[in-house]
Amino acid sequence: MGKKRKVPSINGSSSADIAFMLLLFFLLTTSMDTDQGLLRKLPPPPESKDKQDEIKVNERNVLKVLVSSDNRIMCGGEEVTLAQLREKTKEFIENPANAENLPEKEEVDIPIIGKKMITKKHVVSLQCDRGTKYQTYIDAQNELAASYNELREAASKLYFGNKKYSELASEEQEAIGKLYPSKISEAEPKVYGETKNKK
Repeated sequence: MGKKRKVPSINGSSSADIAFMLLLFFLLTTSMDTDQGLLRKLPPPPESKDKQDEIKVNERNVLKVLVSSDNRIMCGGEEVTLAQLREKTKEFIENPANAENLPEKEEVDIPIIGKKMITKKHVVSLQCDRGTKYQTYIDAQNELAASYNELREAASKLYFGNKKYSELASEEQEAIGKLYPSKISEAEPKVYGETKNKK
């Protein structure tokens, strides 16, 4: 009988190194899905009870807009149409006569424009019922946004030679934005029921 042929053995000493290199390669090149949330800056917690009392006292700075389950719009406790909503919101934001039932005004030094009295702390709060029609909610939202747009357009023409807001330079638009800062707060829908005085 002839001699048996010896099968050459495979050198496995570097297998661990190769496996490690492959693992490292896949870890570095593979992207992993991560949960992403809305980038919102949360307000700081109240520093003391005095701070909480101050927030309660300054309810004049908040305009509550409610859209009921029967698609009626309440603004500041009164039922209004979409057109009236825009005008009431503009009056609230601007407070031209410095009325005590509208947001308090304070002097702010605005770049390019100068020192102006504005309702810096005002907030427009939009809330809707879970039964509200989506289109009614969108219409109300559009009217609130249009309130700011109309005020900014008027200010652009007043302070920058009859120019439209869209025609202004970026620093000029920023100045108008500080004059009328957009502060629309949208609360989670709740069940409020139908508005009062339903016919």
